[in-house]
Amino acid sequence: MLREFKIITVTHKSMNVKDLNKFAIPNSDDKKILEIKLKDLKAQFNISELFYLSTCNRVLYFFCSKDELSDAYCQNFFSHIDTSFQQENLKYVQRFEGSEALEHFMEVSASIDSMVVGEREILRQLREAYETSNQMGLTGDSLRLAMRKTVESAKRVYNETRIGERPVSIVSLAIQKLLKTDLKKNARILLIGAGQTNLLVSKFLTKYEFKNVTVFNRSLAPAMSIAKAFSTEGHTLDELENYIEGFDCLIACTGAQIPVVNTVLYQNLLQGDKTKKVIVDLGAPSDVANDVTTSFNTELIEIDGLRELAAKNMDFRKNEVSLAQTIIHDELLNFHDLFQQRKIEKALQHVPTQIKAVREHAINSVFKKEIAGLDADSKDLMERMMAYMEKQCISIPMKAAIGTKKDV
Repeated sequence: MLREFKIITVTHKSMNVKDLNKFAIPNSDDKKILEIKLKDLKAQFNISELFYLSTCNRVLYFFCSKDELSDAYCQNFFSHIDTSFQQENLKYVQRFEGSEALEHFMEVSASIDSMVVGEREILRQLREAYETSNQMGLTGDSLRLAMRKTVESAKRVYNETRIGERPVSIVSLAIQKLLKTDLKKNARILLIGAGQTNLLVSKFLTKYEFKNVTVFNRSLAPAMSIAKAFSTEGHTLDELENYIEGFDCLIACTGAQIPVVNTVLYQNLLQGDKTKKVIVDLGAPSDVANDVTTSFNTELIEIDGLRELAAKNMDFRKNEVSLAQTIIHDELLNFHDLFQQRKIEKALQHVPTQIKAVREHAINSVFKKEIAGLDADSKDLMERMMAYMEKQCISIPMKAAIGTKKDV
């Protein structure tokens, strides 16, 4: 019944994520180009409905087709997307058909198949990708039902398991620890480094309403970009040694090979202040020298301890996977019934119209002369009898279909 559901996908599990673009639609940032190429793909490969997802960790094609996902099919599929596609790259491709395709799609939505188990971001990405495919006219009734059930399944997993509990992101864990230090909202925060890690840190700081943030970075433009969120100006690292405004918290992640903050610089930053300072060192190697934290009054949040906690939390999340899979299995069985019922409804949707047409033909053509000779009461009785028979003739196949569904 579900055999036409197909998935072709490549993920972080099978290859380096930087090479995933070999399997993605080229120039997919341009929606017009994406739409043209997906519609072409749909037409070329006898696909009735198509859903496309491309993230930093996976490329996924979910579609309906009667064709088998053979090596030749997949080779032609990707060669059509990119003529330079090499057959040896097929070893990275996962294929799912029928119930297995739906199960995989549900596992993706519930983040069981994610690089970070329990990360809900994938569900948002799936919904947005479906919306895009739907707006392009690529999807239909089957993928609509599959998407609806998949979202319901994912919500159950997130609500009925603890798969999303306990942060596993280093930055998230660092911020959670930072909040436990009771740092005031108006605390003076020095953000040293403006790469992806501290960009994420800045978003958390904004979320928790920290506003007094000064940003330093080797190059000025990234520092200015982050500082804009706090209505401040960014600075270069060279300016740090002349900074005399004081601070309550220092957050560092620069990618430098030697500590950026040594005892001399730290002493200067303190400006004689002897109160305890919070230091968040997310650098690898460390951005804050060891003797800074041993020589001064500090509370240190460092990456090694955060990694250990992240690993423990990930183990905790993974223990919830079996419960999540039980929920998915239950939802998959429900989808079987839902999909079969929908097929029956579609098959019978013309029955009422056809029965009405038979009635009208009988009255206006076949028995027209006989009816014309009837008195008013007889005509009224006949009309009521015909209406009753019409109603029964419509309900009989519907009831039979429901009975068939229950017996399967």
